[in-house]
Amino acid sequence: MDDLNSIYTDVIMEQSTATYNKHKLDGATNKEHGHNPSCGDDITLEIIMDGDVIKNIAFTGHGCAISQASTSIMIDLLKGKTKEKALRLINIFLKMVKRQKITDEEIEDLEEANALQNISNMPARVKCAELAWYTMQRLLEK
Repeated sequence: MDDLNSIYTDVIMEQSTATYNKHKLDGATNKEHGHNPSCGDDITLEIIMDGDVIKNIAFTGHGCAISQASTSIMIDLLKGKTKEKALRLINIFLKMVKRQKITDEEIEDLEEANALQNISNMPARVKCAELAWYTMQRLLEK
């Protein structure tokens, strides 16, 4: 139960109910749908690119607290970044939740997203945390 308590940190609980990133995005230049069949998490990311820079991102959909928080945290982190920087941060996040080796500097680069570091202690929840990040990776690689 300690693992579960450490996952549901204040940041995650706050972000899972936050609505400022959860809406349709007027003028979206692209969108991508993501679905986790094992638990029913379902999101659609919409993005506005300005050249190579992510000008805005929003999402719609539903899911567990982990998937909703992870999506909102990801949006906060990636907004304003270049496509290249965003893909680098996505890669670091995915390595972190899979317990692959990353540096302390990379953990710091994730800012608030490092609150999801302990999700790796609960393998069944990793897919919930990864959904938005894989969806964004597909969107940016189109």
